[in-house]
Amino acid sequence: MQKAAIVILNYNGEETLRRFLPSVLQFSVYPVYVADNASTDSSLDFLKSNYPNVHLIALDFNFGYAGGYNQALEQIKGEFEYYILLNSDVEVTAGWDVGLVTYLDDKPNVAGVQGKILSYQCPKYFEYAGAAGGFIDNFGYPYCRGRFFETLEEDLGQYDDEISVDWVSGACMAIRAELFHKSGGFDASYFAHMEEIDWCWRLRREGYTFRYVSNVNVYHMGGATLSHANPKKTYLNFRNNLATLKKNLSGSTWEKVYVLRVFLDALASINFLLKGGVKHAVMVFKAHRDYGKMISLPINPIKGDIKGNGRVKCLLWDYYIRGKKRYSEI
Repeated sequence: MQKAAIVILNYNGEETLRRFLPSVLQFSVYPVYVADNASTDSSLDFLKSNYPNVHLIALDFNFGYAGGYNQALEQIKGEFEYYILLNSDVEVTAGWDVGLVTYLDDKPNVAGVQGKILSYQCPKYFEYAGAAGGFIDNFGYPYCRGRFFETLEEDLGQYDDEISVDWVSGACMAIRAELFHKSGGFDASYFAHMEEIDWCWRLRREGYTFRYVSNVNVYHMGGATLSHANPKKTYLNFRNNLATLKKNLSGSTWEKVYVLRVFLDALASINFLLKGGVKHAVMVFKAHRDYGKMISLPINPIKGDIKGNGRVKCLLWDYYIRGKKRYSEI
């Protein structure tokens, strides 16, 4: 069995691959796979012509992030000890892949690890999708050290450490291949967004941990496939977040949290409306309508809720009422 594979998911991302794939090939030790979600541009032709050493996995349908990775990794099942899942819009640095894999080698109970995710556009700042490690507050809202909502912190070394987190970022994470397949992989009904949070939560319920390490730095552009301005992104984020809570909280806790989420998400809709985002506001209500229709993967019965690793109890309260815009202020 080989040690690790770097797997990049692509959908109509020829220009993104042109920009970011060279750094991956330059600074990586492990073999690189590109799984293509039935792109309609010339991505595959570009890869075949310019990067014959890149392994291609051509899927016959756009399965999204969750289903796309499930389909692709199934095709290389049993060949690698670890998978490094990397977004196509990430610039990597020397030693990044070895650093992540070495950490997993040394920590058998750690299911996955991420490094420091910085902004490609503003390299001194953390990036939205993962920053310095992901957490979930008591009401299910995800946040990161280095990122509360849209507020991004400058990297001043304040998170140069190694800690346990609630989730590692799908933009760049190394995971144990056997655990991925044993757990059923990502929930394909999510299509995209928050599937890694759900997956990490399910594994944490089984006793595994996830870690952040600061000695691996990557730079993420973000929004290459679906921008923040797209109402569909709002829909997927809210819908998948609610589905994740329902799947991973005990029944009594879920009922209490959902009552509050109806109120809090209504406030979020009003906030969208005040900013002129009518379509985004509508998507929040559609998310509440649809989350219950999603397919849940089989998992052991929930015996009790697990405690999160973060310090924030209610992100909305800390951010909007207390004015705390940084994790270090909590």
